[in-house]
Amino acid sequence: MKLKQRVVLLAILLVIFIFTKVFLIDNLDTSAANREDQRAFHRMMAGLRVELVPKLDHTLQSPWEIAAQWVVPREVYPEETPELGAILHAMATKKIIKADVGYKTQLKALLILEGGQKVVFKPKRYNRDYVVEGEPYAGYDRHNAEVAAFHLDRILGFRRAPLVVGRFVNLRTEIKPVATEQLLSTFLTVGNNTCFYGKCYYCRETEPACADGDTMEGSVTLWLPDVWPLQKHRHPWGRTYREGKLARWEYDESYCDAVKKTSPYDSGPRLLDIIDTAVFDYLIGNADRHHYESFQDDEGASMLILLDNAKSFGNPSLDERSILAPLYQCCIIRVSTWNRLNSLKNGVLKSALKSAMAHDPISPVLSDPHLDAVEQRLLSVLATVKQCTDQFGMDTVLVEDRMPLSHL
Repeated sequence: MKLKQRVVLLAILLVIFIFTKVFLIDNLDTSAANREDQRAFHRMMAGLRVELVPKLDHTLQSPWEIAAQWVVPREVYPEETPELGAILHAMATKKIIKADVGYKTQLKALLILEGGQKVVFKPKRYNRDYVVEGEPYAGYDRHNAEVAAFHLDRILGFRRAPLVVGRFVNLRTEIKPVATEQLLSTFLTVGNNTCFYGKCYYCRETEPACADGDTMEGSVTLWLPDVWPLQKHRHPWGRTYREGKLARWEYDESYCDAVKKTSPYDSGPRLLDIIDTAVFDYLIGNADRHHYESFQDDEGASMLILLDNAKSFGNPSLDERSILAPLYQCCIIRVSTWNRLNSLKNGVLKSALKSAMAHDPISPVLSDPHLDAVEQRLLSVLATVKQCTDQFGMDTVLVEDRMPLSHL
């Protein structure tokens, strides 16, 4: 081999060596975290299908005691939950010993189940294939959206949504005999169907929720333990809900910089929780998170709890990109969230969601167009992150939990 050829060959080998070394160094710090993310993903997929069974093995505790002990500052339930099926079964079947109005803005009922456990019952208002037109936050609450959102929370690995399951209740035999006077006064009959309209800001006697005869489909959400009182916060990317009046984030391109200087978003995990929630809400089509809850006296350390997801899955054809504003304005996202989203592409998310909800009492929980919409929205989230990394670089956009926000 001629000297010139040898020099060229050595130069090529040297470039390959340097590239390989740099690649390994760049990925050394995150490889362990990536491997753990993959292990967590496979554990989640292995335990995805939850069969509702009545038996709790190897414990004398009630399902309510187990669920209460699961709650900690950064998760509502743990990664591995062998008792989940029994708890959801109890929520779907335990005798109702008291029923009351739910108050707040949307129609619901507060139920007390045997054993003293509080749950929130949201009645069916729409058929599965009904499309809610209008503003992205329009329409009644969707009970099936609460069920689907809970399972998506599991799939994404957030574990910040209270437990939810579908349930059928007989209004005549299960609710009316144990209802308070306040709730009972809102019952009426429409044709052959038993109905109620409750007490809330938007509740109207002219707009009741009606059963099929006496049997009403709905969802029940497990009440968080009273030892974990909640604190309500205004969402920094909340809407004005006033025609012609924009919130600051809708016209100020530097809005995220201002948020980063404001407590509790200037330190701790809260801003990253906001961005996780934006991804979650975009996937389910929820443009109505004007407030959010955390645990009290947390100084920004507890999670953003994914409560009240019923304004989701209204229109599968509507992709409200503004829901992603925290992501594309701040251009940061947790490495673990990014890894999980990448693991769910190529049809995995749709399949996982169908599998997770297969054993729910009100299955099928979502229509196929909504499942397809979630899959397409995932691609939009991934594309948004790519735009950020192309502009700022992966080291800036992908953030580890332990990184202080002052470095962002």
